[in-house]
Formats: sequence, C-alpha cells, structure tokens
Amino acid sequence: MSGGGARAYLGLGANVGDPRAQLQAAVDALRERGVTTVQSSSVYETDPVGDIQDQPVFLNACVAVEVVDGVDPDALLAACKDVERALGRVTEGPGYVHHGPRPIDVDVLLYGSTAWSSDRLTIPHPGLLERRFVLIPLLEMDYNLQTPAGARLSDALAALPVTEGVRRSGPPLTLTL
Repeated sequence: MSGGGARAYLGLGANVGDPRAQLQAAVDALRERGVTTVQSSSVYETDPVGDIQDQPVFLNACVAVEVVDGVDPDALLAACKDVERALGRVTEGPGYVHHGPRPIDVDVLLYGSTAWSSDRLTIPHPGLLERRFVLIPLLEMDYNLQTPAGARLSDALAALPVTEGVRRSGPPLTLTL
C-alpha cells in the first residue's frame, strides 16, 4: 500500500504482555502487509477508559501511513485486523471482553481528507474527538490535523477535561522505510 496516495493515521494500543514490543510488532507486521509507516508518535502510557477500569495501563501510539491511490479504507482496515489476529487479539467468542485487556489494537483514525462509512468502518473514527490518548499522539505528529468536516483536532483536545491520564512513556516506534 505504499506509494503516492493518501496519508492515513492509525491508533495503536496494548496492555497485555510487553505492550511496547506489541506496538512495535504491529508496525513491523503492517509493513509485511504492504502498509508503509512513514511517521510515529512517541509512546504514551494511558489510563484505561470505557467500561472496564480495573485493568493494566495501556501503551498507545499513533502512526502515519501512506496508501496507494485506489486502495480504499476498508482494505487498510483489513490489513489492520489481520495484524491484530496475528498478534493474538481475540475479538469474539470465549475470552473476549469489550474494552478489556488486549495484546494489540489497531484502529484506522483518519484517511486523508476522506469521510468513509461502510459496514465495518467509519472515518473519522467515531471516538476520535473524545479520546485524549488518541488526540495527543496525533497532534504530536501534525498539530494542524483536521477531520474531513474541518474540525481541528487541537480544538477538540483543548475542550476535553483533563481527567484521562496520558503520560509520555518513550520515544517513537522504529520505522523501516
């Protein structure tokens, strides 16, 4: 999926096993599936959000990827979900807990200036403007990011209460171009 197409942004998260290693493994596995990662945020330690608060803290990062003209967001999502499966993510059946601990999570957050809706994917990601653990690393990479409708991510972050803990934990993930 490398080439002169759109720049998409992915959110990565993990809180099982060695979370930093899992984030790095996801970047490496994306490359093996033809997804070229061109930029990574720092890695952040973040408090759990959602229904299950009693679980280990997460490590989160965001990455920018280049996608080829003509490759739609659903194809990028398919690569992301394949990476999750390969790295041990369970998304249904026994052992699955919605918002529970996970070895890896890879979400498509933005896809150029494209708004997208399919049975499997909505872009921008529905929770994008409400999650500090996504907005902070995205804005680290590009402070001027906007949604396809023109909402500035920096304005969304400024409007959020500072109740969700997000702390820089380490340097950006390693990219091999």
